[in-house]
Amino acid sequence: MNKPEISLYDSRHHKILPFKPLDSLNIRLYFCGPTVYDFLHIGNLRAMLTADILVRLLRKIYPKVTYVRNITDVDDKINARARANHESIQALTCRTIEEFHQDMASMFILPPDIEPKATEHIEDIQEMIISLVSQGYAYEADGHVLFSVHQYKKYGSLSGRNPDELLAGARVEIATYKKNPGDFVLWKPSNEDEPGWDSPWGKGRPGWHIECSAMSHRYLGENFDIHGGGQDLIFPHHENECAQSLCCFPDSQFANYWLHNAMLLVNGEKMSKSLGNFFTIREILTKHNPEALRLLLLQSHYRSVLNFTDEALKDAKKVMDRFYRALLPYEQNFNSEMDLPELVMDALANDLNTPQALVFMHQFADKALQGDEHSALKLKQAGQQLGLFNSLPTQWFQDIDNEDEIKILIQERNNAKKSKDFIKADKIRDQLKAQGILLEDSPQGTTWRKI
Repeated sequence: MNKPEISLYDSRHHKILPFKPLDSLNIRLYFCGPTVYDFLHIGNLRAMLTADILVRLLRKIYPKVTYVRNITDVDDKINARARANHESIQALTCRTIEEFHQDMASMFILPPDIEPKATEHIEDIQEMIISLVSQGYAYEADGHVLFSVHQYKKYGSLSGRNPDELLAGARVEIATYKKNPGDFVLWKPSNEDEPGWDSPWGKGRPGWHIECSAMSHRYLGENFDIHGGGQDLIFPHHENECAQSLCCFPDSQFANYWLHNAMLLVNGEKMSKSLGNFFTIREILTKHNPEALRLLLLQSHYRSVLNFTDEALKDAKKVMDRFYRALLPYEQNFNSEMDLPELVMDALANDLNTPQALVFMHQFADKALQGDEHSALKLKQAGQQLGLFNSLPTQWFQDIDNEDEIKILIQERNNAKKSKDFIKADKIRDQLKAQGILLEDSPQGTTWRKI
């Protein structure tokens, strides 16, 4: 299989560009991870899944990929939640990190190569702040250290807007110690009940934006290939990362490509606890299959707004049932390896076009259901590239209780009998029997019951 040319939509240039790695022997990328004070919601999941699909593709093409995804474990939200829970910050963050890892494993999200925590990189953070102050890009005021946005003439280049436009309607902390409203915190003082570290500016803790700049530099260097995250991070988080990193290292370019996924709606509205449409990954998985949830997210391109509904998730489960049904007769060869179908590879290389890849998977399933084993193997390889087919087909159907699915199989068996394809009819009967469903034929038709 020829390795395709990858193209990605670069948020900074607002267009799809050919991907040209800085070092083809080691692709380096950084995605923003969670702030660990609560369970992840399904909007967070979309960002994690976008990174997962990209990393899987890169690893298929390049010999080495260094994927860094950080954990923010010092933040005002964490402090507030720990106080509300009457527990220590360490107890909250340790538990939430473990829950995060469990959620990622449940959704078949591959772990990063490196997962740095902000609290483990305070020295790196302070070194960057010292450099920014010494170069005149940051200043100390009232125990805080702030980045001066007007000192960096290219501020706003990532989002494509000037500082005044960026600040209009944005949430910025109004404080008397700021020279300009848009100046953002690099270091802030800590009270006795807040986490803090000794520094040249007194006991304090880092701001959010400087954490990611320091950790990406620590593990990926001054220049790396791809930086990504949700679209909501473009401003202020990624804009501020750009500013402080490029000022700290004037001869660098920081990230070569910026990749952002679009937002997720729930029943056509922005997810909000006040609207009652806010769902964590765990809440969804108590009622629905994780592969169905993964498929639902893949059915929309990562740059298009996705409308999440319960009905859409049920439909995604039916699609997964169909895919697994197409693979069932060939389960004995489920571990056979073959190259990823070129059509699927090309679709993913074209800005991670998962909807197009799924179109090809449906075509493979059509042929597999007609008895084409080679198409079944193509379907399996394509699905596994997307992080699907993590069960054997018999395991998938082990606890079948979907009456519609059973009726579909009975109709397929009846059609096979009418066309005198008794081998296929017997296979369907045996398949259902293996799943605990017994078929009973009579002059009135076929009925079923659980054994």
